[in-house]
Amino acid sequence: MDLLRRYVRLLLITLSARRGPRLDPLGISRINGRVWPTDIDEFRHVNNGVYLSLLDHARLDLLERSGLWSRIRAAGVYPVVSMQTVSYRKSLKLGQRYVIETRIAGFDERSVFIEQRFVVAGEIYVRAYVVGRFLRERGGVVSMGELAEITGVDIASVPVPAWLADWAEASRLPSTRDDAPSEWQPLGS
Repeated sequence: MDLLRRYVRLLLITLSARRGPRLDPLGISRINGRVWPTDIDEFRHVNNGVYLSLLDHARLDLLERSGLWSRIRAAGVYPVVSMQTVSYRKSLKLGQRYVIETRIAGFDERSVFIEQRFVVAGEIYVRAYVVGRFLRERGGVVSMGELAEITGVDIASVPVPAWLADWAEASRLPSTRDDAPSEWQPLGS
C-alpha cells in the first residue's frame, strides 16, 4: 500500500507540475493535498514518515515547475537529502486539506537549503528545513559553481541565514571518505 500511495501521488504531482504555471526557481511552490487513510498511523493522525515523503514530492513540484528538473537531468545530475529537521505544531487528520509550500532558503559553498511548510487555512502546522546536495549519475558530487551553470540560478544572491548555517554545521556527519564510528559519549558530558 505504501508504494502505491507514493507512486500515485508522485504521478499526480508530476502531471500537475507539467501542466501548471511556470515558477521562478526562487519562487514559492504550492501544492494542494488531502490526508488519505493510508497516511494515518495508530494515533489517528499523519505518520511522521509520511510527512517526509510528501515533502519529497513537493520539492519535485518546485523543480518541475521552475524548469530545473529537465536541466539537472539532462546534465546527468540528481538531488539527494543530506540532512533535515522537522517541527510539528499541529496534527493533520484524516480527510483534512492542506497546502505544502516550498522555497529555496539559501545556498552555501556545498548545499542547497530548502524551507517547506504544511499550511492549513493560512496557518503553519508543520515546518521543515532540508539540506540537499547534487550528485552525478556517473559518480561524484556536483560543485555549487557547476550547479549554478546547470540551473542558471545566481546562487550568491541567496545566502543561507546564519542560524540555519549554524544548525547545519552542528548537525553534519563526517564525509563518506572519513571514518564515522558509532561511539556513544557518556550522558551529561
